[in-house]
Amino acid sequence: MKTILRFKWGVASALILLAVLLFVTAPPLADLVEEKGSVQLADTFSSSKAASILEDAGENEQTISVVVEFADTLSENEAAVQSLIEEIEAGTYQADIEVLSLFESDEIREQVVSDDESVALIPITVDGTDEDAVAIGEELKDLSIENADVYITGEALLNHDVDVTSQEGLAKTEIITVILIFVLLLVVFRAIVTPLVPLLSVGLTYLISQSIVSFLADWFDFPISNYTQIFLVAVLFGIGTDYCILLLSRYKEELAAGHDTQTAILNTYRTAGKTLFYSGLAVFIGFAAIGFADFKIYQSAVGVAVGIAVLLLVLYTFVPFLMAVLKQKLFWPSKKVGSHADNKLWGFLGKVSIFRPVVSLIIVAIITVPFLFIYNNDISFNNVDEISTDADSVKGLRVIETGFGIGNALPLQVVMDSDEDVVTPEILAHIEALSRYIAGMDQVDKVIGITRPAGEELDDLYVDNQLSQLGEGLDEAVDGTIELEDGLTQISDQLRQISDQVSGSTSGDSTGSLGEVADGIDQINEQLGGVSQQLQQTQDVQTAAQQLAGIQQGLTEISAGLSEGAAELEGAEAQVGELSGGLGQLADGVDEVTAGIGELRDGITDAADFANEIAAADYVRGTGVYIPDDLLDNDDFQDVIDLYTFTDQTGLSLDVNLVADPYSIEGIDATREIKTAVTQFVQGTPLQDMTIEFAGVSSLNSDLEEISSADFTRTVMIILAGLFITLMILLRSWTQPIVIIGGLLLSYYTSLGIAELVFVHIMGYPGLSWAVPFFGFVMLIALGVDYSIFLFDRYQEEKKLGVREGLMKSMVKMGSVIITAAIILSGTFGAMMPSGVLSLMQIGTVVVSGLMLFGLVILPLFIPAVISLGEAKDKD
Repeated sequence: MKTILRFKWGVASALILLAVLLFVTAPPLADLVEEKGSVQLADTFSSSKAASILEDAGENEQTISVVVEFADTLSENEAAVQSLIEEIEAGTYQADIEVLSLFESDEIREQVVSDDESVALIPITVDGTDEDAVAIGEELKDLSIENADVYITGEALLNHDVDVTSQEGLAKTEIITVILIFVLLLVVFRAIVTPLVPLLSVGLTYLISQSIVSFLADWFDFPISNYTQIFLVAVLFGIGTDYCILLLSRYKEELAAGHDTQTAILNTYRTAGKTLFYSGLAVFIGFAAIGFADFKIYQSAVGVAVGIAVLLLVLYTFVPFLMAVLKQKLFWPSKKVGSHADNKLWGFLGKVSIFRPVVSLIIVAIITVPFLFIYNNDISFNNVDEISTDADSVKGLRVIETGFGIGNALPLQVVMDSDEDVVTPEILAHIEALSRYIAGMDQVDKVIGITRPAGEELDDLYVDNQLSQLGEGLDEAVDGTIELEDGLTQISDQLRQISDQVSGSTSGDSTGSLGEVADGIDQINEQLGGVSQQLQQTQDVQTAAQQLAGIQQGLTEISAGLSEGAAELEGAEAQVGELSGGLGQLADGVDEVTAGIGELRDGITDAADFANEIAAADYVRGTGVYIPDDLLDNDDFQDVIDLYTFTDQTGLSLDVNLVADPYSIEGIDATREIKTAVTQFVQGTPLQDMTIEFAGVSSLNSDLEEISSADFTRTVMIILAGLFITLMILLRSWTQPIVIIGGLLLSYYTSLGIAELVFVHIMGYPGLSWAVPFFGFVMLIALGVDYSIFLFDRYQEEKKLGVREGLMKSMVKMGSVIITAAIILSGTFGAMMPSGVLSLMQIGTVVVSGLMLFGLVILPLFIPAVISLGEAKDKD
């Protein structure tokens, strides 16, 4: 410290120069947060793998939606909507877009128009980054249509609005924090100059810390998020002010004791400086331990550890400079010693907790237990709640939710990737079977994909329907044989009439041959009747086709015989010659019947071939689906293939529309069940060799819940272990750290109960934001340790008086310091309340209620009572 005081101007100048240089050269942290600070899961999670598959396939385009809400219906505004689509397509944008028109097909219209036609969507695919999608969304905000409201929404726009809201909230918090601290310090020190010391010191710390974090994030992908900046502000201004109060109060006492400036500074840092260092070290360890988290959003709070390190540097360099330069003027115009007098409140609480510990514990239980029972660990993963309901992207999303259901607006996407072509009959049959299985789950509204583009089963793909159609065809064939039988009967009757007439006009073999032909036709008729009966009874199409071939051959011979008979009669008498013409007509009739039998035979042959194809398709047994080859060549089906496949048809996707809100716990649970069901279903099928992952909001939140829960438990244990070891070394005791940590945990869970009461039971939110329990724990535990060190560091000096007496004196001496520090730190976190960012408001509630509870109840009543009981037990 003497060296620092000797070169105080050089040290202070270097520090200020460093802050200016870093601030000017560092990339803006807000821009880096928007670029790198979104929810990032490890590559091992399904949603990350799905995103990677789609990105490699070039399918990671951004999608934004123009949402049109009609005052009446779409049918009355089709021309206006068509004009709106043309206006969008005619625009010039910074990235290529593709507009999906609801007028392209009935299938598309069904997907993008609500059932009551009150809402229509115009999906726009952006071939670019999130920033491109946001820019295009901004350009489209001027779109309008008569008799309708137009909104622009999409995932990129929602995330952008979250970032904007957070930055606006940060600006509000910074202003409120500075004003609040200045006012509080005026009250504490009753001086105008004194408040400037912590504000200048912490401001310098913040500039340096923010710049260092920016460089680390830019160069080394140091974890950052929307929480990084605001936590830096709240923590640095909070504990930085607390530490400055410790230093300035002790410095003023030293000056009042008659010491010169340098001696006063040296004494200050030998006493209060030591406490400050221990406290800062504990807080640093608490935030540094977050670096062991796997989840980058959690890790983003480790930036506060950087700030704590810089804060200690500034407090040990810049603050001594201000003390040495300003001297007594630092406290102008106050002339009284600013030391904290014995605190009467803590004196009263100390008498209760130390000398009536059981009563004290009962009081603590009365205050905390009700909130512990209220706490149900209700968690929300809906980041849309972070944004103001007035935001255009949120309004659009709410309209979609009203018109289509939120589950249909944000589907779960099943991404399936393979090294081979997936557009084969066997694969598609199993895809349809999988789709049918998923659609049958209670949590699923419908499944949209390559085999069900409208979200409904295609009956023509199912074998039972195909066989039903085949049966109908055979019934028609039977009816056809009956008609052919009737025709041949008429021909046979006419032949016998001609035979009788010929027999009266001439003699010879002609009449006999005609009778034989008639008999032959009757025999063929009997055979045809047998075919009809066989089709009705056995549906043996192969045998029927063979029999029809023989009948067709016989009719050909009969037709030839009739033609020959007609030729023989042409030279006979006139009457017989006329009959020859009738034979020619009958021959033509037989030819027609023969052609009809040929067509019937071809149809039955086709049916036989189709039945054989179904029988030969092994996949039919397990799926109940048969994919005809001609379906794959259909132009309309090719459009569907292009829509739902990628990477040259080696991958495909299914959209699963949930019944529940994808953001809700029910939606997350449904997603988890669907993931399990799909994994089990594909076993033993050709799909098991495919890579199957899941994308979409509900999948991301499902993975988010898994990692946040597991990481929370693991990281919390690391933080508690680190703090326990630190406290054990500093306090030279293992029992006191256990009691302190126990008191902090009690404060933490009670404050969560308070937050749930406010935001869930009173304000009606589905739960606390998923980030609140973790960050609330880190802030409350790491910062609450400070106050414990304040008290027990003083206790180390007073314990020679005995446990109870030492605790009592420590409490009355440190009560005002701790209460003041708790109020200031609570104030900085309370400044989050007007931010408008829900998670920050909830974190602020947890920390403020927890700090005040710890400072006014747990630390003065619970911890001394437990220690006092421990002492009484030791004596017994």
